[in-house]
Amino acid sequence: MDRPWTGLALSTRIAVGYAIGGLLMALTIALSTLSLARQNLLTNRETQAFSVAVRNAQRVEGRLSPESGIQDVQLIFDSLTINERSFPLLRFNNEWTASNPQAFGSDSVPVPLRVQVANGNPSRMRASINGIPMLITGIPIPGVDASYYEAADASDLEETLNSLGIIMIGVAAFAAVMSAGLGTWGSRRALSPLANVRSAAEALASGDLSARLDPPADADLASLTASFNRMAQTLEDRIKHDARFASEVSHELRSPLMTLNASIEVLNNNRDNLNERSQTALDLLTDDVIRFTALVEDLLEISRYDVGSASLHAEPIDLVEFVARAATQAPGARSTVDSGDLEHLLVIGDKRRLAQVLANLIDNANKYGSEPITISIAANDEEITIAVEDEGPGVADSERDQIFQRFSRGSQGGRRGQGTGSGLGLALVDEHVRLHGGSVKVEDRPDGRSGSRFVVSLPIGHQEPTEEDVP
Repeated sequence: MDRPWTGLALSTRIAVGYAIGGLLMALTIALSTLSLARQNLLTNRETQAFSVAVRNAQRVEGRLSPESGIQDVQLIFDSLTINERSFPLLRFNNEWTASNPQAFGSDSVPVPLRVQVANGNPSRMRASINGIPMLITGIPIPGVDASYYEAADASDLEETLNSLGIIMIGVAAFAAVMSAGLGTWGSRRALSPLANVRSAAEALASGDLSARLDPPADADLASLTASFNRMAQTLEDRIKHDARFASEVSHELRSPLMTLNASIEVLNNNRDNLNERSQTALDLLTDDVIRFTALVEDLLEISRYDVGSASLHAEPIDLVEFVARAATQAPGARSTVDSGDLEHLLVIGDKRRLAQVLANLIDNANKYGSEPITISIAANDEEITIAVEDEGPGVADSERDQIFQRFSRGSQGGRRGQGTGSGLGLALVDEHVRLHGGSVKVEDRPDGRSGSRFVVSLPIGHQEPTEEDVP
């Protein structure tokens, strides 16, 4: 099973990769900067607090005597260099005196710091007192059996570090967004040649054999472009060669077919002089020649599209009258035309090709559907629709696109005995309709009854009349 990462588009993966890389780099720089800043700020604050505590301890030592009392200690505290964020504490003759016992008293001194000071070693330590970060310094005063402690409030330092951390996180997020934007821009620039290849390939697949890639400025892509253009040119040459071959074969077959049709007509004129067995053979031959003639005509028409020589002889058409006449002239079962309230609906189109569209759809309904066959016409401001309905078995959903391909007969092909056709009728319908700028599709009947509904959609008045360029 594919991983979710591989299911993403290449441009998305590049952008995400840039974003992750930018985020990791920004986080690394942010964490390193924050760590160094924290270390430097704490070191400077500890050094400053220790220096102040040492000077204050020296003052206490200079003014403290064995006869000093609590009042003397308070006077000594008043002479120290302290601010509202510093809290002195003195142990003298096993008694503790504090300037602010609630903020920093004897119980607030960490035991490890007491031990170090008791051993005669000046020390400092970071600790949290009542939820407030403190820098605690301890200085022994051995001459009078005393120890001086001073706690400096470091909450402002913590706030500064927290603010710096938030800023760093914001910078990392911004760097990730910028990296994603850079990755998106870079991926588009890098993948634009592939987008051009895709567009050209889609154009070739849709029938535009002239689609080519422009020579790129990047020398690394020149070979890819040249190879693609050579492939497209080879494909175009091969298709045109095959189309010319089919066209030439069809042209060559028309002369002997005309001779065959003329000969069969002569034989049919003398049909009464033939015995029963010969008449049966003549009937079979007539049907096959008619079918063969229709196949050659269809192949010749298809080849015109392949070689690009098919064009419209466009002219104004009274569609309602035109469809009614086409339905009357179509062989097989009678068709009913329903034009609603439409009268004298003028469209621009090629009469010959539109007549073949209707004839092929009606013939298809005769062969693979059931009577009655209904032709309905509708229009709006942009297009007109012609729908041909029958009451046959319908067309399966899986075959609704395939039946417009060449030589496709669908699962209902050959269901009846009057012939299966060449498989080119609906393909020609599609080609003729697309040449008019329209579309054709097959769908279920809107009334819910069984059968198929072929819908031709044509734009109104967008084609300019051109000279017929069809041999």
